[in-house]
Amino acid sequence: MLHSLLREKFSDKNIILLGFGVSNIPVAREFLAAGMGASVTVRDMKPFSELGDTAREFAEAGVNFECGSEPTKNFTCDTSRAVIFRSPGIRPDAGDLTAAIESGAILTSEVEFFCEHTYARIFAITGSDGKTTTSTLTSLILKEGYKDGKIYLGGNIGTPLFPLLDEIGKNDICVLELSSFQLMTMDSRATHAAITNITPNHLNWHIDMNEYAEAKYNVNGRYTWRLVLNATDAYSRPLAEYIGKPKILFSAYRDSYESLCDGIDGADGIFLRDGQIVYSDGKNEEILLNTSDIKIPGVHNIENYMTAIALTYGITEKDAAVRVAKTFGGVAHRLELVREKDGVKYYNSSIDSSPTRTIAALSTFKNKPTLIVGGRGKKTPYEGLARELYLRAGAVILTGETADEVSEALASVASEYPDSDLRILLEEDFAACVKLAESVTPAGSAVVLSPAATSFDKFKNFAERGEVFKEIVKNL
Repeated sequence: MLHSLLREKFSDKNIILLGFGVSNIPVAREFLAAGMGASVTVRDMKPFSELGDTAREFAEAGVNFECGSEPTKNFTCDTSRAVIFRSPGIRPDAGDLTAAIESGAILTSEVEFFCEHTYARIFAITGSDGKTTTSTLTSLILKEGYKDGKIYLGGNIGTPLFPLLDEIGKNDICVLELSSFQLMTMDSRATHAAITNITPNHLNWHIDMNEYAEAKYNVNGRYTWRLVLNATDAYSRPLAEYIGKPKILFSAYRDSYESLCDGIDGADGIFLRDGQIVYSDGKNEEILLNTSDIKIPGVHNIENYMTAIALTYGITEKDAAVRVAKTFGGVAHRLELVREKDGVKYYNSSIDSSPTRTIAALSTFKNKPTLIVGGRGKKTPYEGLARELYLRAGAVILTGETADEVSEALASVASEYPDSDLRILLEEDFAACVKLAESVTPAGSAVVLSPAATSFDKFKNFAERGEVFKEIVKNL
């Protein structure tokens, strides 16, 4: 079906792939398999020589490559007949894209095309924090308790689903983690959608906070009949006030239906009371999970479970979430215990690419840990993180492009914490950061890589950063 669909829809089109990465390589491969390689042009900022063996394989099979310059500018084909697949990190109005669309080009993406053509139900999760863990939990709970079909995990996590269109059936469920980059121009077509929270993030990419929030809101589309929202989040709660469809509000900072859903008509709620996650429709209550069963630490992870349970409520066996909670140890690179040496535990939380993620990670530790913080910034404020560091950390080692920004934030609020014994250290070399952390962290405490920034100043992604960290720690 997929290959015939591609031929039917695109046989007379110029196919342009902006960026040769995780999302577009499977797209190029399927066009090749459909016998349409000559219609495909890959445009990438990198020189062709840096795109690797896969690019050479595709070029030999007939795919065109235009490399080494801004991929969104100076299109060489007739854009009135173009279908443009953008990589998530490319803004939809970058370069000459607006003019191309005005001339008749269609702008889409791997995940958007999949959503438009799959027969499966879609459970879509977005948010500034927690969407990776929540998406993983949602898929695990469904795998544990949904018996009518298969579960697939994709979007911004897992496997690209574009090549699996033929395999995925109408009784299957696709759990999609979706970023603001992906959502900015798409209708998620989700039947079940959730926003974990919306806090300042990616403001180096988005024009402002309003554009960022509006992109997140697109997870709620015309097919959505269950919307899950954070009741105490400043951007999520207002959405619940005017959305008429069935909705479930959650918060680990509320202990009753009334305190959770006051002023929101037609909402069910999930709240935390006496160490138990409780579901209520306003009349009846049901205890769903004891927080003591959850292996991964932190209030933020309790809320991740609340979100996943809200999405899957009534669809899975009742105890499915309990069974997952008792076995799930967390996603890679999120508070991942690497080793213990000389009484100090080392945690890799490289996925923490925003200040709010680092604040959440820091809140899970009782003994003041040493944090390694820094990377490439996203124009997010660091004063909130600075305050938490003064309150909760023993030392912070600043590195990368954001070192000066975080240092300035720490200095700007220092007068509020005259009794703090926080040690503030700077070290540019990443390996040296880990060794410095070893030297200043007492037994009984921890060293945590929680950068509060992206990895792109020194690494290709957060996973590579985390793997390098783990290797250095193992060799201490």
